[in-house]
Amino acid sequence: MTTQYTAANFKNEQAARWCPGCGDHAILNILHKAMAEVGVDPKDTAVISGIGCSSRLPYYMNTYGMHTIHGRAAAIATGLKTARPDLTVWQVSGDGDGLAIGGNHFIHALRRNIDINILLFNNKIYGLTKGQYSPTSDRGFVSKSSPYGTTEDPFIPAELVFGCRGKFFARGFDVTLDVTREIMVAAAKHKGTAVVEILQNCVIFNQGIHSLFTDKETRDEHVIHLVHDEKMIFGKDKNKGLVQNGFSLKAVTIGENGITMDDILVHDAHCQDDTLQRELALMDGQSLPIATGVIRDVEGSTYEADVEKQVEEVRSKKGFSNLRDMILKTHETWTV
Repeated sequence: MTTQYTAANFKNEQAARWCPGCGDHAILNILHKAMAEVGVDPKDTAVISGIGCSSRLPYYMNTYGMHTIHGRAAAIATGLKTARPDLTVWQVSGDGDGLAIGGNHFIHALRRNIDINILLFNNKIYGLTKGQYSPTSDRGFVSKSSPYGTTEDPFIPAELVFGCRGKFFARGFDVTLDVTREIMVAAAKHKGTAVVEILQNCVIFNQGIHSLFTDKETRDEHVIHLVHDEKMIFGKDKNKGLVQNGFSLKAVTIGENGITMDDILVHDAHCQDDTLQRELALMDGQSLPIATGVIRDVEGSTYEADVEKQVEEVRSKKGFSNLRDMILKTHETWTV
């Protein structure tokens, strides 16, 4: 009989220590529900984080967890999954922890396609250290470390994922509870590195940074929720959609200028060619709506499975049973 879990199975008794109103509270609750839906036992689950407000999350999980050092969450998660491929491993990082000091580990986790789930909280600010601009802050952003506006262009997390040949990318918000839960579940089911970007609000140092996409008055016209094998439609009246316009995408109104539902593109998250998926992921919510949901989800070999297979092949051919055997039989020793 399969064990049925609830969100309560993944909670512990620690009170979450984030600012009142912080989006991290909602994400934590969503994660508890997603893990219950996935159905992996808490004892077979590990949550790894780096440093930052988001990285406190393992303290509030009834799973194994490790609060590591700044930027190294992906490295620790990679090591854990390689050593214990039977575990389901989640990584929690902010845009600073994951893409600044941790940027190198982030891209190589994707390149290797290690089977971990990366939750990237993106509030475009360093919150824990009190309001410096981050790698995702927009050019001109005024902060404590850029009082006259930053002169840097930001990373776009999706662009990094696709540039590293990522196999899974999804996006949600801290306020879209059902959508974000669905994509967390999809990430857990995906075999390989799954990146879930969660656009999150910092009520203290970057209040309202994503309000265009979350406020009831504006969100329907600036956000499109993508579902595999369904038409790409959006708008308050669901009368707008995306069509191909040469090598680019174009937003149109159904019923105007001869546009019918047949002209609207159908989302294919499983297409190996990432050309259209990349365009969808890079839409910024201005001329084209920002995309949420699972944007890319394709299969590929995973690092930990390939390492495990290689180890078994070498053991069978060379007769190694332990590290000492390997050292002695390869004669890689010397006396000093």
